[in-house]
Amino acid sequence: MYSQNYSLNSQLKLWMITLLLMIVLIIFVGGLTRLTDSGLSITTWELFIGTLPPLTNEKWIEYFDLYKTIPEYKEQNFNMTLNEFKVIFWWEWVHRQLGRLIGLTVLLPMIYFTLKNGFWVLKEYLIIFFLICFQGFIGWYMVSSGLIERVDVSHYRLSLHLVTAFIILSIVFWKYLNLAHIKIYQTNIKLNPIKFFLLLLFLQLIIGAFVSGMDAGKIYNTWPLMGSSFFPDDSVFSDLFNISVFDDQSLVQFIHRNLAYLIVTLYFYILYSVLKNNNIKLRTPIFFIGITLLFQIFLGVLTILSGVKMLYASLHQINSILIILSTLYFLYIVKYKETIH
Repeated sequence: MYSQNYSLNSQLKLWMITLLLMIVLIIFVGGLTRLTDSGLSITTWELFIGTLPPLTNEKWIEYFDLYKTIPEYKEQNFNMTLNEFKVIFWWEWVHRQLGRLIGLTVLLPMIYFTLKNGFWVLKEYLIIFFLICFQGFIGWYMVSSGLIERVDVSHYRLSLHLVTAFIILSIVFWKYLNLAHIKIYQTNIKLNPIKFFLLLLFLQLIIGAFVSGMDAGKIYNTWPLMGSSFFPDDSVFSDLFNISVFDDQSLVQFIHRNLAYLIVTLYFYILYSVLKNNNIKLRTPIFFIGITLLFQIFLGVLTILSGVKMLYASLHQINSILIILSTLYFLYIVKYKETIH
């Protein structure tokens, strides 16, 4: 929904694009927080009191002592020094501050625009604020899973945290498109394959979070084969149908690889539909999706072959943002119009 007031519409667009950039930034920082194993460095929720970082050496020691009580320190990082702890602490602290800042960036303008322009603004944008509050809860729910019995967070909760971030990103982007008066094209391209493509992308996000959460990318560092065969040799095919399949590192990596192949196959079907439609205006956005998709596979292969080198893994996650947003844009500009014979 957009306002007929040009000035207000411009302000709402600026608000949405600012939010969009901030969410991209927090996804980037969140990925690095995971890759640096920093997510458990702050062991309390600290909804309000954690706004300021430790300002004295005594406070640093207090945080470090709390970290020493959890399994990650006791079993993995027992030789860690205070200075090394500060490195992982800062990643998690920045991640949390960005979350707080995003919450305020939604809440304060929403209140301002509602008071100035009417209740419709609150009705239109309140879902974003609710989801961001929910995301904060999910973030702590995720962290809490690694404080007692595990040396890492639950990959299921990590996945929920990541997918929620992408849902918020998608909603903000869609609202920006509504405000931007993007031209929509009447075509004979059916929307269901595009929607299914987007659904597969989100499913791949979930599986990718499983791979990250279980460090499943570190066990088979070969491509295109997994070791010496297409199917991991430490598993049997029937394991794919067991309820515990998503707790198996080898099978999760196998699913992640092959879901990528399925996504590329569906992309080429959509590409064929676009070229057949003969609408030149649609070629640039569909080609852009293809470029980001092929680059994503290239980065995924590099990540595997490198043993999950941080640079490649981080770029792999960031590029997924481009794929999702470019697909949403394409879905937005295409309108199916059935041909009457």
